[in-house]
Amino acid sequence: MNILLLAPHPFYQERGTPIAVDLLLRVLSQRGHRVDVVTFHEGEQRSYPNVAIHRIRNLRWIRGIRPGFSWKKIVCDFFLLVKALQLAARNEYQIVHAVEESAFMALLLRVFYRIPYIFDMDSSMPAQLVEQHPSLTAAAPLMKFFEGRIARSAFAVIAVCDALAEIARGHGTQRVFVLRDVSLLSPHDVAATPRNINVEHPCLMYIGNLEKYQGIELLLESFSILVKSFPKAFLAIIGGNKETISQYEKKVIELGIAGRVNFFGPRPLSDMAGLFAHADVLVSPRIKGTNTPMKIYSYLESGKPLLATDLPTHTQALDGSSALLAEPTPEKFAAGMLALLNNPDLCRRLAEHALFVAQERHSFRAFTAMLDQIYAQIENDLSGSINPASL
Repeated sequence: MNILLLAPHPFYQERGTPIAVDLLLRVLSQRGHRVDVVTFHEGEQRSYPNVAIHRIRNLRWIRGIRPGFSWKKIVCDFFLLVKALQLAARNEYQIVHAVEESAFMALLLRVFYRIPYIFDMDSSMPAQLVEQHPSLTAAAPLMKFFEGRIARSAFAVIAVCDALAEIARGHGTQRVFVLRDVSLLSPHDVAATPRNINVEHPCLMYIGNLEKYQGIELLLESFSILVKSFPKAFLAIIGGNKETISQYEKKVIELGIAGRVNFFGPRPLSDMAGLFAHADVLVSPRIKGTNTPMKIYSYLESGKPLLATDLPTHTQALDGSSALLAEPTPEKFAAGMLALLNNPDLCRRLAEHALFVAQERHSFRAFTAMLDQIYAQIENDLSGSINPASL
């Protein structure tokens, strides 16, 4: 098929959605589809067979586009829409694969050029916007209306987790598929010590961005409780940027745990195996969101025990056999930390089962097989039932 893929973010960058798009392109390329990708001006260049990457104009005054809603994304989305319309006018596409908010653009392409589209649903946009900007709460019903419109109008919705699939079905979408993320650990990665990493043991480790929804404040408050009964514990935090790291370093000082917490900044994916090798417990304190954090699947394959908040963002991928789940309060999360540090047998059992789950359900092989099935079904339905005049 000829596919127009809309990727409204910097590409490629080592963060959730761009990583997912990279995985998607690898599989679509292997299947022999011809894919035109429209994406932002920022990002590392990538090359795939049968794939052409079209960037919006180089907006020199827009740099450092972060995840989530921002004026920078709005401006870039406008130019992405212009580029997509230009490509659709010149080429014949069987399907548009629209990631996140670009589904609104895909709806316009459907109206103007009668091209069906797939809504690649990595998050619930109304929920995400309200979480980031509580002042938008009053507008949530209107945002849900528009989310429902783009979901119902889609030829298919591909959701990254069960919770998002249920939202799509609740909107009345006819074809809903679940395509879970995968572990990003590579069998070729060597568990060597990354540069400038020096931890003490026992070491609890967090890897990921430091946005508020990740629960870093909960993590720090919980750790401050833990060290009162386990003073040798050490917390290593990997990820973030200068702004967010500075914000939480102030919190660490306020809590009186500066000597037991270290922020190591962002690290490349190739360092992940080495980082895991120096952790005793991995933590995911996320407090908001419906989608499962991508890092969870790498955590599962790490061979280390995992502590996560007992919320749907985690429980749709984890249970008590693969992780220790704790309520999202400082006292309960601290108790979970202490339980793992004091119980090596529990740690071993959780880590062993987590590794089995990762290899069976969240490998690139499993991802490829599922995406093959999804696109085979979509191709079959397109050829058998689509009448362009009815779109």
